[in-house]
Amino acid sequence: MTNETINAAAAGTWRLGDLTVNRLGYGAMRLMHKADGSASDRDQVVAVLRRAVELGVNHIDTAAFYFSDLRSANELINTALRPYPEDLVIATKVGPGRDPSGAWLPPARPEQLRGQVEENLRQLGRDHLDVVNLRIGEALDRGEGSLAERFGVLAELREAGLIRHLGISNVGPEHLAEAREIAPVVCVQNQYGVSVRREDDELLRLCGELGIAFVPFFSVFSSTLSPRGTEEIETIAKAHDASPAQVRLAWTLQRGPHVLAIPGTGDPRHLEENVAAAGLRLSEAELATLDSIR
Repeated sequence: MTNETINAAAAGTWRLGDLTVNRLGYGAMRLMHKADGSASDRDQVVAVLRRAVELGVNHIDTAAFYFSDLRSANELINTALRPYPEDLVIATKVGPGRDPSGAWLPPARPEQLRGQVEENLRQLGRDHLDVVNLRIGEALDRGEGSLAERFGVLAELREAGLIRHLGISNVGPEHLAEAREIAPVVCVQNQYGVSVRREDDELLRLCGELGIAFVPFFSVFSSTLSPRGTEEIETIAKAHDASPAQVRLAWTLQRGPHVLAIPGTGDPRHLEENVAAAGLRLSEAELATLDSIR
């Protein structure tokens, strides 16, 4: 398949509340480092962000805690894209936090969440955030407070106009039900892929029934893949003159019209390949083969 002529809109669109996005988006986590772990080239990653928008990407996922010694994802987005295109939707997440040295802090307590929201506002240079995902898991597992307390704070900030829409991340169906009792939820963001967290198949289906976007991260993750699975993905990729990563992204997008992909890269060539996956359509037989990989 050719990469250059395909726009992110080829994957179709979905509405996050009143915001329409192309289903093939971009994740900012990989802006700070090259594949070998060295610092990214600042000019190159700024160019990658601008090129992504040129290719129709209008949904970018980021977080204030995406930073390294030399780079900050939010600052790079600010530099590359302000003044922001009118149709650009920037989603961020709160809950985890890091100190200035990069060390992870305990998950934010409810009273600290406003500060995290304001940190994203400052870094992005905005007066409101389009979508804020509450990432949970570790704190609740230890019995430190509740989802309701944390999500309730974000609901208040939404009412105050600092946040437009809310989502949740790293969750199960029970968390989704609890959050929806407090405020509308427009998206669920979990790790999910061909061979990763397939126990979330049911949550993905539930989100579709409720009209909620399901947004997998690490959807091209491959270290857990069996040799058989690797071979089958490579066979399908060759049949389409595509890369294995493109096949994984195409499978993700074909899981349902409410599924959004947010692959990230700081490499211009990989960006073109990722966006081109928006136009790749797998057959029912190929989907069945990929569905069987666990």
